Amino acid sequence: MAEAQGLITIEDPDDPRLRDYTGLTDVELRRRREPAEGLFIAEGEKVIRRAKQAGYEMRSMLLSAKWVDVMRDVIDEVPAPVYAVSPDLAERVTGYHVHRGALASMQRKPLPTADELLATQRRVVVMEAVNDHTNIGAIFRSAAALGMDAVLLSPDCADPLYRRSVKVSMGAVFSVPYARLESWPKSLESVREAGFSLLALTPDEKAKSLDEVAPHKMDRVALMLGAEGDGLSTQALVAADEWVRIPMAHGVDSLNVGAAAAVAFYAVATGRPRS
Repeated sequence: MAEAQGLITIEDPDDPRLRDYTGLTDVELRRRREPAEGLFIAEGEKVIRRAKQAGYEMRSMLLSAKWVDVMRDVIDEVPAPVYAVSPDLAERVTGYHVHRGALASMQRKPLPTADELLATQRRVVVMEAVNDHTNIGAIFRSAAALGMDAVLLSPDCADPLYRRSVKVSMGAVFSVPYARLESWPKSLESVREAGFSLLALTPDEKAKSLDEVAPHKMDRVALMLGAEGDGLSTQALVAADEWVRIPMAHGVDSLNVGAAAAVAFYAVATGRPRS
C-alpha cells in the first residue's frame, strides 16, 4: 500500500477498507445491507457530484487511476478517504467491470415523513409495489424534469438509492424529496385528508382521459402508479378518487410504467413554473 497526494493506493481486494464496495452485483445482499448500514453507492462522475451537491456526506471514494485528475477537486474538498485501485482490482471487489471508473460510498440522510411532505407540496407521485430499480430511477428522473414536487412509496417499493436506481435517474433521486408510507393502502387516506385528489393511472377503459380530467387545474394532485405489468392493485384503485388514462393510438393498450409516468407528469404539471 502507498499513499500520496490524498490518495490511498490499495492492491489487496480483501482490504477491509473496501468493504462498502464488495459484491455490488449481489442485488439481494445489497438491498438488505445498504439501508441497514446507512449507505448507498454513487457511480460515475456526474452522479457523485450531484450526490455531494445534494448534501450527502461521503464515506469514501474508489477510483481507477485515469479518474484521479477528473475528480481532483472533489478529492481536495472532502475529508473522506479516497482509494486508488486498478480496474482489475475494482472488478474483483465489486463483481463487475466499473466502466465509469469512479464509485463513492455515501451516507444516507433520514427520510422525511409522508405528512411532512404532504404539508408543503402540491404535485405528488404515489408508487405502489414498483420494485424494479430501473423503473424507479426512470420515474424519479421524469418527476424531477417535469415538475413533480415529491414521491411517496408504498412499503414494498424498491429503494430509490440502490445503485441502479441512482444511475438510471442520473442523480434525480437526490432532487425530488420522497418518503415511505407506513401502511398500504390505508395511508392513502392521509393523502386525501391533506387535500389531495387521488388519481389512479390505469389503462382501464372505464378511466377518463387525462385531457378530460385536466389535473393541471386541480389544487393538489397525488398521481398513483403501479408496477410494470400488474399495475395498481384493486385496493388502490378502489381508494382513488378518479381513474385516469393516457389516450392511445394504433391499437396500443399500454405503455411501460416509466414512459407512462413521464406523459402523466407532464399532464399533471403543465403550466407550472419550472426553474
